[in-house]
Amino acid sequence: MKVNVIGTRGFPRIQGGVERHCESLYPLIAEKEWDVTVFRRKPYIIKQNKRREFRKVNFHDLWTIKNKNFEAIIHSFISSIICIYERPDIVHIHNIGPSLALPLLKLFRLKVVTTYHSPNYEHSKWGWVAKKVLKLAEKCVTRWADSVVFVSKTQQALIDCSNKIYIPNGVTIPNHTSLSDFITQIGTEPNRYVLAVARFVPEKGLHDLIEAFKAVESDYNLLIAGDADHETEYSKNLRQMASQDKRIILTGYITGDPLNQVYSHAGLFVLPSYHEGLPIALLEALSYGIPVLVSDIPANREVDLSSERYFRCGDVDDLRRKMQMLLGKGPSKAEWQEIRKQIEEKYNWDKIAEDTIKIYEKVASKSR
Repeated sequence: MKVNVIGTRGFPRIQGGVERHCESLYPLIAEKEWDVTVFRRKPYIIKQNKRREFRKVNFHDLWTIKNKNFEAIIHSFISSIICIYERPDIVHIHNIGPSLALPLLKLFRLKVVTTYHSPNYEHSKWGWVAKKVLKLAEKCVTRWADSVVFVSKTQQALIDCSNKIYIPNGVTIPNHTSLSDFITQIGTEPNRYVLAVARFVPEKGLHDLIEAFKAVESDYNLLIAGDADHETEYSKNLRQMASQDKRIILTGYITGDPLNQVYSHAGLFVLPSYHEGLPIALLEALSYGIPVLVSDIPANREVDLSSERYFRCGDVDDLRRKMQMLLGKGPSKAEWQEIRKQIEEKYNWDKIAEDTIKIYEKVASKSR
């Protein structure tokens, strides 16, 4: 059976939670004898990821303008036209913005599954027109999708539609590395830095983290692994804030061994987000067994952590105080065992792939 995937920028080596989700999920589905084609956006295809396939997943690279307001919509409609011609068994759309193409796909009687990653219209990077369009896209999802997958139980409970199902994001227990050459190269030491992994957008709360860290009395570094998809006033201001404290290091977007190194040797992981679906970066940090500190938004609360691991979202002083308290304090053996159990039972990519295939088979069977 064949599934075409719309809504991701693509993978590998492309920044974003949806991108990490798709990179982990679709090779596992392809291993189960599904013919998987992912439509990637050409502006994100570089020498390092220019290829026709990845672990049995086929790529179809399509033009779109690189613009935060229009790139996803343009790419989704071009992808949809190809889907109408190819007529796959399933079209899987990721996120609500690209789901504006749903009515067109349904007009031609294609079977569509949508994964609702997050309520994008709540993100402050969007203007009021974009938020209205995203709200309209959400209505397309609830009205037209044959099945709606939610990665967050909190968001699933808020959205009114009859064909919804909960399948969380996942993570794989990693192989820690003893290597630290990248860490040394960027100017810090193993176990002597706070780590954040996020895009430079307001909803990730990095401005709060930088402000709070400046007031922390410590010789630790703050290492922020991430970058802006589109340079904005916010991302420029973030870089300016970071430049005011020599302890703060911006690595840019990293993957592979450098990312493995910074996770393996972090003294504390911080996620100060205002909005999330179910953050893969948090799951990754937990999988490495490093101590974490996260904002108390509902999506982060879905991961069962001790109370000291949460701070009040947007409260810079509470973030500073909790960060100061947790520096150098790793999870207890019992806490780590509970976290590992959660990962193996709830956030297991193999199980997630099996559950996704069951949805595909159920939706596809309705057309026969």
